[in-house]
Amino acid sequence: MRLLGLVIGALVILASAISFAVPELRLSLERSVMTSTGLYAIAGLRIAIGLVFVFAAPASRAPRTLHVLGLIVIVAGLSTPWFGLARARAVVNYLASAGPLLMRLEAVAGMALGGFLVYVLRAPTRRTT
Repeated sequence: MRLLGLVIGALVILASAISFAVPELRLSLERSVMTSTGLYAIAGLRIAIGLVFVFAAPASRAPRTLHVLGLIVIVAGLSTPWFGLARARAVVNYLASAGPLLMRLEAVAGMALGGFLVYVLRAPTRRTT
């Protein structure tokens, strides 16, 4: 699970970097997923990612933090269908009207989160003295 969590962290960094460079691409992707089926897919993906974090937490450098993060992601996944399609579209429309600066700030936060995940989930190095 630690390796899968590490891959998720690297993908978060990559997706955030692409979102930073081309915010319009992120908006078009989000708009294409805004269907009832897409919302359920997002919910399932969030729950799966949260479970990976929870199960990888004991082998990480920050087990409590990663465990809590996993639980937060699971709760977000469970609440996604109740958030609703209309609200999700409203959030995407707000991001579009706010301009690329807000999306780039979110991308920087995403890269920081991905970097944290990679740091806490990578294999510890052994020191020989």
